[in-house]
Amino acid sequence: VGFRLTGRLREGSTATDLVLTVTEMLRKKGVVGKFVEFFGPGLANLPLADRATIANMAPEYGATCGIFPVDAETLRYLRFSGRSDDQVALVEAYAKEQGLFHTPQTPDAEYSDTLELDLGTVEPSLAGPRRPQDRVPLSRAAANFAEALPSLVKPNPKRPDQVARWEGEGGAPYATASGGNGDYCKNLKHGSVVIAAITSCTNTSNPSVMVAAGLLAKKAVEKGLEVPRWVKTSLAPGSKVVTEYLTQSGLMPYLEKLKFHTVGFGCTTCIGNSGPLPPEVAKTVQENDLVVAAVLSGNRNFEGRINPDVRANYLASPPLVVAYALAGRMDVNLAEEPLGKGRDGQPVYLRDIWPSQQEITQAVEKSLTSAQFQKTYASVFEGDQRWKSMPLPSGKTYAWDKDSTYIKHPPYFEAMTKTPPPITEIRGARVLAKLGDSVTTDHISPAGSIKKDSPAGQYLIARGVKPADFNSYGSRRGNDEVMVRGTFANVRLRNLMVPASEGGVTRHLPDGEVMSIFDASVKYRSENVPLVVLAGKEYGSGSSRDWAAKGPYLLGVRAVIAQSYERIHRSNLVGMGILPLEFAAGQNAESLGLSGDETCDIVGLKALLDSGFKAGRAVTVRATAPGGKVTEFTATVRIDTPQEVLYYQHGGILQYVLRQLLGKT
Repeated sequence: VGFRLTGRLREGSTATDLVLTVTEMLRKKGVVGKFVEFFGPGLANLPLADRATIANMAPEYGATCGIFPVDAETLRYLRFSGRSDDQVALVEAYAKEQGLFHTPQTPDAEYSDTLELDLGTVEPSLAGPRRPQDRVPLSRAAANFAEALPSLVKPNPKRPDQVARWEGEGGAPYATASGGNGDYCKNLKHGSVVIAAITSCTNTSNPSVMVAAGLLAKKAVEKGLEVPRWVKTSLAPGSKVVTEYLTQSGLMPYLEKLKFHTVGFGCTTCIGNSGPLPPEVAKTVQENDLVVAAVLSGNRNFEGRINPDVRANYLASPPLVVAYALAGRMDVNLAEEPLGKGRDGQPVYLRDIWPSQQEITQAVEKSLTSAQFQKTYASVFEGDQRWKSMPLPSGKTYAWDKDSTYIKHPPYFEAMTKTPPPITEIRGARVLAKLGDSVTTDHISPAGSIKKDSPAGQYLIARGVKPADFNSYGSRRGNDEVMVRGTFANVRLRNLMVPASEGGVTRHLPDGEVMSIFDASVKYRSENVPLVVLAGKEYGSGSSRDWAAKGPYLLGVRAVIAQSYERIHRSNLVGMGILPLEFAAGQNAESLGLSGDETCDIVGLKALLDSGFKAGRAVTVRATAPGGKVTEFTATVRIDTPQEVLYYQHGGILQYVLRQLLGKT
């Protein structure tokens, strides 16, 4: 797919606004499994940092990759960021020899499909409250939150048929906090911003938006604006060079004055490492079932990813993150309403402190130098003294520590035979979960905080780990016992088999007992019952998390039947020996009347694989309801390449690779 860019960004719009616009357009277009190449005269007006920001969002708009041509701007950036003359010359020579180097005279390529964007139409935007493709113009952000609020309120399991009610007492527009968990917490209400994070991502390696955030902070401080106490702020640059030029420009003190202190240089809020809210804020939110918000400059804002107490999450440019931190709430139209009052008692509007493009350009040119890259990255792999002094184990193989709760010997090769077992039909399977649309890899395998009352939390407590030391699922990804218990444990997961529920719960069948998904899987395994998952559109969207396939495999899931898949997750399922099936066009679990109470037989797969798919790609699914009614339908096998066929026949890519290695020894 070719994406033609024309014009240039107008005053007041940022690279982040462009990224959110592109993401919205490509999701609507539908580019899953496709390459997207950006071209057109607008390329000349995009610095490499802006191009990188767009390309880095490929998982969010669903493409296999987003690419820009190699051109003079590419070479300029390589030189500026400290690459040697020889390296730059090699890149240039190779690109030209392969016909990949782009100049203004290069003719446009021929694409299977195209779409176009005039950069001059891009306007300040956010995306949320759940997905990066749900772009919201800044002028509509408050209205968007109000419209989304009823669906964000915690469901009432005692009244699953009741529409979520969000009005406050006496018809007030928003519920507010009651009780005293600190005087300032009484100001919390639906829409309060409790997290404002300039978080490590390509946004925070982009000088234009980072300097814009610093300039906006400077003007805000000079006006006398302050960040409300309930807003947890953080700054996690994508590179140490950012700290260098923000300090060099004199802008860092102003960010710190507004509580945007540097917390690190790795993934933070965007991957769920925001840390807990202050206890009094968390308690107020929980006691009043408030829908509070996070505003962050990362790529991903999926449900439950940022913080378990935060139900609305918005992506925004770094300067807008600072602006919402100052406002302290989402239900404000920053295009028209003031951020607050200055020290002179007069209202201060966003337009009063928004830096001009000229100011941003001048600050970048004065503070960002090639020498900063060379200095910072000259010793990037050395580490500090603590790293250097760590004891190194001896021996050629890893010495597993049986007491470690972080790294455990993986179970994937237990009982593995030298040759793969024959493919068998799936019979008598139970539905572990019935899910809706846009179920992300975060819903399937969360990377963020571990709740103490979750199966993973209970596992850690039983091994002497205190809740304060739980860390995150992402940090414990080397322990399959933690990760399998965390599978489908996202606090915002909605399993339609348990109406009005949130979190990793299901009904064990046929008895109907409600329990955690992990506990149900253990019970099914003891009963030798295989499992399937039913899902809607865009199953497995989001980041390419391997545990989103490993976890279901360890739970005993043999197949997933969905309306459509994200490319990487579909491939990962095959790589773990899980069968991805797709409903026929126009069908889904609802249209077929599937409740999740059925037992499922999936037949015809062995014949398909034995024939090399010569007989097509359809298998038959027979779903038998408790009363004996049988619903039979065909589903498409989404094993898409010959290599994937091999992986599936071996029970997964890990088993396939090991057998290949054993065959060569």
